[in-house]
This record gives sequence, structure tokens and C-alpha cells, in this order.
Amino acid sequence: MKIPQRVSLVTIGAVNLPNLRTFYQKLGWGETEISSDNYAAFTTAGVILSLFPLEELAKDAGVKLEKKEDTYTAMTLAINVDKPEQVDECMKMVEEAGGRVLRKPSDAFWGGRTAYFADPENNLWEIAWNPSSVFDERGAMISF
Repeated sequence: MKIPQRVSLVTIGAVNLPNLRTFYQKLGWGETEISSDNYAAFTTAGVILSLFPLEELAKDAGVKLEKKEDTYTAMTLAINVDKPEQVDECMKMVEEAGGRVLRKPSDAFWGGRTAYFADPENNLWEIAWNPSSVFDERGAMISF
């Protein structure tokens, strides 16, 4: 047996769940019916993105919290788009929703277009167009 090679769910530990939930709603993302006052779940093309109170997430995992307000995690989440101009369009929406632009849209050395932002709790996101990306019928990336 091997562990299945897939990512099914990504959970962000939220310091302020209502505020973070509102940010993702402003991006136009719809929540699933399993969302509640203490949990938010958004369906994406590839995985479920969930928001859960950071203290509860730490308790569930059995770890001690050491997150500081102005730090970043050593991980980025990415939204890959179909066309290069969509990177710029998406970044405008991110700014309007309250995200902070870290790197403005620009052409990448690897031939695509990319930009970075932080959500209201400093979770890092990249918006990228890769000319060789292939998506399935749901919009999930299957190769790049």
C-alpha cells in the first residue's frame, strides 16, 4: 500500500475567522453547505479550502501556537489561470477584497506571468499563468 498521491483539503488556521471568511467571499468564492459559524469551506477546482479557528486547529493537531502577527508561513497556495491577462484582473479583485499585493503582476523568467498577494492574515498566494498548464474539465490543474 502507498499513501494516495493527492491533496484533498487545505485548512488555513484563522486568527479572525469572520474577517478571513469575508475576504474569500469577496473574491467571489462560494461556501459549501458544511460551513458553519465556526468553520468555512470553499469548493475549488482541485481541493476544498477550509478556514478553521487557529487555536482549535492547533489543539486538534496537538501543537503549540507560535504564530506572530506579521510573519508568513513557509508555504504558498496558488491559483493558476487560463490566460496571462487574468493574472492582472485577479490581482485587481484581490486588492478590492482587501488583499495585500506583495509582487505586482509581471512576466516570469520561466515564460509565464505571475503575482503574489497576502490575505488579511498573511497567508501567501500566487496567481500565475503558465503557458504549458493543462486543466481538466473542472478547472483542476493536471500538469504544468
